[in-house]
Amino acid sequence: MKSIAAYRSGLEINPRVTELEAEEGLFQELNGSKPIRITNKGFIDYIFTRSLEVAVFFELPLQVHTGLGDKDLDLKKSNPIHLRTVLADKRFAKSKIVLLHASYPFSKEASYLASAYSQVYLDFGLATPNISVQGMISSLKNLLELAPTKKVMFSTNGYAFPETFYLGAKRSRDVVFNVLSDACGDGDLTIEEALEAVKDIFRENALRLYKLNNVGGLIGRENVNKQNIVPKNFNNSQNGEDLAFVRIIWVDASGQHRCRVVPAGRFYEEVKSKGVGLPRAVMGLVSYKDELPESGTLTGVGEIRLVPDMTTIARLPWSTKEEMVLAEMHVKPGEAWEYCPRSALLRVTKILQEEFNLVMDAGFEKEFYILKKITRNGAEEWGPFDSSVYCSTSAFDSISPILQEAYNSLQSLNISVEQLHAEVGKGQFEFSFKYLQCNFAADNIIYAREVIRSVARKHGLLATFVPKYCLNDIGSGCHVHISLSHNGRNVFIGSENDPETQYGMSKIGQNFLAGVYHHLPAILAFTAPIPNSYDRIQPHTLSGAYHIWGKENREAPIRTACPPGVPMGLVSNFEIKSFDGCVNPHLGLASILVAGIDGLRRGLTLPEPLDVEPSDSANLERLPKDLGEAVAALVGDKILKELIGEKLVSEIIAIRKAEIDYYSKNPEAYKDLIHRY
Repeated sequence: MKSIAAYRSGLEINPRVTELEAEEGLFQELNGSKPIRITNKGFIDYIFTRSLEVAVFFELPLQVHTGLGDKDLDLKKSNPIHLRTVLADKRFAKSKIVLLHASYPFSKEASYLASAYSQVYLDFGLATPNISVQGMISSLKNLLELAPTKKVMFSTNGYAFPETFYLGAKRSRDVVFNVLSDACGDGDLTIEEALEAVKDIFRENALRLYKLNNVGGLIGRENVNKQNIVPKNFNNSQNGEDLAFVRIIWVDASGQHRCRVVPAGRFYEEVKSKGVGLPRAVMGLVSYKDELPESGTLTGVGEIRLVPDMTTIARLPWSTKEEMVLAEMHVKPGEAWEYCPRSALLRVTKILQEEFNLVMDAGFEKEFYILKKITRNGAEEWGPFDSSVYCSTSAFDSISPILQEAYNSLQSLNISVEQLHAEVGKGQFEFSFKYLQCNFAADNIIYAREVIRSVARKHGLLATFVPKYCLNDIGSGCHVHISLSHNGRNVFIGSENDPETQYGMSKIGQNFLAGVYHHLPAILAFTAPIPNSYDRIQPHTLSGAYHIWGKENREAPIRTACPPGVPMGLVSNFEIKSFDGCVNPHLGLASILVAGIDGLRRGLTLPEPLDVEPSDSANLERLPKDLGEAVAALVGDKILKELIGEKLVSEIIAIRKAEIDYYSKNPEAYKDLIHRY
């Protein structure tokens, strides 16, 4: 809400004005001269006060025009210093009042109010760009004399014609640069503090104050069309008494979810912008134990910064006194660590956009088992939740309350579920998620795993994504559907009028998919990352054991798909079945994307599709039969090493080799993985 009381009766608001005074004032206005221009102080004060009460109730700010404005205002009455009576009223102790237009020419008074009253925030829109350059600089300096940078914001406040938005955005950056440069030169701020102030003034302060949950991207981030993946639960908890902890989450190279937990107060005061320290060794840990592989490049020496990506902040649906946020790994503020999986995916996403003006989209089908504790031979163990069959209605009946809770939790995080059903295995289920740009899809699948496991745990059950938790039952995958888009339009799909369309795909789609096909053996080191993954990838299990591709062939590791709504004969995406729940999703998608980029660069072509059931008797080439073969393929893949990063790939190879050695010596150890994945 916004008030222009300053332009009518002034800001000397009487917070104790009565309803009777307001009624009398309104009566005078209605019976006065026409057209009506409301100026009655009693009526305006009453509307202002009641509006502020509503704003306090909903924990939302009230914007107040101050200083310059309408030509017929009484300038003295628009001085924000008159608001002290309202600010001192106990009813409004927790209000949030934003003084607009830098309160020009009363910028010093506004600065004082922001420093003296916790309720007051400042916005210097309209003053910039409407007054002279020196006037803008002087006004902002006056605001920052006393006001904390955490309480100062900029809005373009464009009006009359579109160019005012541009002028406001441009001039404001010039002015802020000038003022903060001087502050650094004078010793008032360090360079790091000035950079943080820029982010706060142009973005972070407004995000917190207005709960602008759908605004995407971070200042200076090298990403593509960044959007907030979890806007519904973004919570301005900086001063919230109900928030206890914030979990800072990352996924390591062996696909395990880990977190550092910070008390909420410290998080919002310091950690959200500066991050927390973390040993470099965390990206080198193996799946069977928290230890480093002998041949790895990472050691216990050195530290990085785990920096929260505040566009992913979310309240935990299953633990409402906590929030979670995904993190990036930095060597120092603003410099990504070369072992960071999220940064690796963003880096190759940028290559695809810059070289081909394309975006890779992804949609996951997440399979998992729900297990319950059973007693067998006097001992407790985890067994299947039920014994029903594929798409069984009775299976869904038995688990429906839990799936509903998981679904509602996912919805609260703005993670769209397109369908769900009972799968082939005993106690096995699947969620299918909406297509997103690949970096968002990777972020979302991390939160989806957190939701599914946590909701199950809440009910005394265990949800596991292990590829083959029981060797006598069907495995669990995390099939991923891939397509390409340009300006939001699917360009993977072919056209009936395009002579280059083949197999239902555009030329771009064919080249991209050919690259994925060519590199698939090495990709498996990312997408089937543990020895147990290969217990799942077996012939005649719909998991893709042969090095083939096919149209709607579910035995192929790469299947092109023609979903409802797509013209017959054309395909809109392809599915990779050799992708499971132990994958670090950012690394898995990065490997697919790199392979596709290589296909586009070299114009690779596809072999003929196989549209029959594959078998060994047909002399078909098998994909790697175990992790060792996949690692050997990765060792010889120069493109994946080059674009994902030599050091990161070398560490992944070391981790995979250590796991091959351990699980070969401990063949029953895979049973413990249900507690890790």
